[in-house]
Amino acid sequence: MPVWPDSIVRATLGGIVLAGGFALPLLAQTATPPAATTTTPATTPTTPAPTETAPVTQAAPTAETTPPADGEETARSNAADLQEVEASLQLSRERIDALKAEIAEMEGDRTRQNAALIAAGQRVKLAEIEVADVEERLSNLIVEELEVRGRLDGADAEIANVLAALERISLNPPPALIVDPSDALGSARGAMLIAAIVPQLRTRADTVSTDLKSLMTIKEQALAEEQTLKANYAVLEEEQLRIATLIAARKQGIEQVGAQLSTEEQAAVDLAERASTLRELIDALSARANQTQTGTAPAQPDVPQLSPEAIQLAFANAARTEPAVPFPMAKGYLTQPSNGVTVVQFGAGDGFGGISQGQSIVTRAEAQVVAPADGWVLYKGPYLNYGQIVILNTGQGYTTLLAGLDTISVDIGQFVLLGEPLGQMGSRTIGRTVTTNAGNAQPTLYIELRQNNEPIDPESWWAPSEQQTG
Repeated sequence: MPVWPDSIVRATLGGIVLAGGFALPLLAQTATPPAATTTTPATTPTTPAPTETAPVTQAAPTAETTPPADGEETARSNAADLQEVEASLQLSRERIDALKAEIAEMEGDRTRQNAALIAAGQRVKLAEIEVADVEERLSNLIVEELEVRGRLDGADAEIANVLAALERISLNPPPALIVDPSDALGSARGAMLIAAIVPQLRTRADTVSTDLKSLMTIKEQALAEEQTLKANYAVLEEEQLRIATLIAARKQGIEQVGAQLSTEEQAAVDLAERASTLRELIDALSARANQTQTGTAPAQPDVPQLSPEAIQLAFANAARTEPAVPFPMAKGYLTQPSNGVTVVQFGAGDGFGGISQGQSIVTRAEAQVVAPADGWVLYKGPYLNYGQIVILNTGQGYTTLLAGLDTISVDIGQFVLLGEPLGQMGSRTIGRTVTTNAGNAQPTLYIELRQNNEPIDPESWWAPSEQQTG
């Protein structure tokens, strides 16, 4: 007598359906990485403050209306910038106070401030790289989850069809031989049907069980990646606050030369307004730098070659106030100003019918930008269709242009060290120096290296670990 397994089959299928019902929510909806909480570090205005260019022929104001001194105004501006940065962060008040106390302990020690600023910039670059890697891994997990869920959705349809067939059989079951021996054919047909269905259901159940386990594994991996992402965002927040606080502290330490820097800034802005091309601007800025003998390293054609160890030792000196080595010796030691992917190389088409005279790097939103080399800031601010730009005089007739920034945190006339933060990118392309496959949806940093105002290919100048491929 055949044993009727209808109840067994339905129990098995019911377990599968219940298991599918308890499947985890879609990772793309519940495990999406948190929005970046990175913030823009405190920056200086891109144009001179009105009080710095006010006419000197006006009548002296009365005691009640005397404007504050430049130092007081700068201090208030720096404090306001820091408060804005702090308000946008999720760090605890205890951690913020500890960080500010750590930086206050460096007051007056420019060497330590420089070293801390460069180290913070390097930590930000490493955290940005890790964030990009985690986001890519999360994207891959979402794709894997969608594939598994697609298979489970297909299994649901098949199981529903089988359940419907069994339900119809249960409404009019074939008779058991012991009850009705005359209907042996109907009993045999029912037994054959069940015998054919059960192995298929068992195989399908094993497949569904494997997919559910895979779904659970994907969820666990996604949660771990999310924790890593949060940890890296916390690093970015803390280091950006550290950078903003260090920049404010350094600016307070150079207030005594504020008038001279203000004069240089106004002169640079005037030259930028008159220059109709980038070549004219760099020519004018370089000529003025040579005349004032500020920010220009003398040409040294007979400088002896230094060993790699000596060059690295020179770059490690955070107390330097001029380039560590003559710029030609820095070839192969420069740092990429930002993390990203090089999408347009020197000499390639710029998308406007011309030839690119530099490199274009697509970065993440609000990516940090650092100085690729030691040098003096010849100009910072908006210029033509380049967006916010920074021009560095790196000595020996070399200049470096960085364009497409959103904010800039250095001043004209300031000496910056290799790896020192200069500013941040925005959330999209600013300016139109070149066109890329990314369009305007992603920020694009344009880098140009010039020798005697002639563009040269910067690719061979980057340190080996800094070279990025498209």
